[in-house]
Amino acid sequence: MRKLLDLIPRNFVVPLFVIAGMIAGLGGYTAYMSRAHSYLSDEPEACINCHIMTPYYQTWQHSAHREWANCNDCHVPHDNVINKYAFKAMDGLYHAAVFTLNAEPQVIRPRDASKKVIMDNCIRCHTQLNTEFVNTGMINYTQVKEGEGKACWDCHREVPHTIVSNLSSSPNAIVPLPKSAVPDWLNNIMKNKK
Repeated sequence: MRKLLDLIPRNFVVPLFVIAGMIAGLGGYTAYMSRAHSYLSDEPEACINCHIMTPYYQTWQHSAHREWANCNDCHVPHDNVINKYAFKAMDGLYHAAVFTLNAEPQVIRPRDASKKVIMDNCIRCHTQLNTEFVNTGMINYTQVKEGEGKACWDCHREVPHTIVSNLSSSPNAIVPLPKSAVPDWLNNIMKNKK
């Protein structure tokens, strides 16, 4: 470290540390305000950090799946922990880019990678039903794309989200408000000033 500092002219050392500190501080502040830590959990409320997901959260909340499955049970792979968090990171970065650029469509639909994960999870949870009780067997999403069968949601269209036709279909959706980003100690100071 000392040799590296010797390469930098002395009058640039302090400004360099100030700029690095500002970048680190802004990065930490951005992570805190975006509730980045909440995306590591399986809590469904993390999905509504983006207001655009409100109709989907609300329809899930009124479905039978609510008692047995959260968002990640259906929308994230469960074959191993690395795949789970890698998929969440890729999907999250895609969503962040789309929402930041205000490029979200009026009707949100899963991409092919997500459709595969969703169908794999339908099969994972309903294996006994499909093989022993109904005896329909199972196909995967690759077979669906090749025209060898139907995806689960082709028949079960309203599971678990009912049909959310567009973002303005649930303008008065009631969902829990995200916890305030203002720390408790600062709230207490503000209350005491009044």
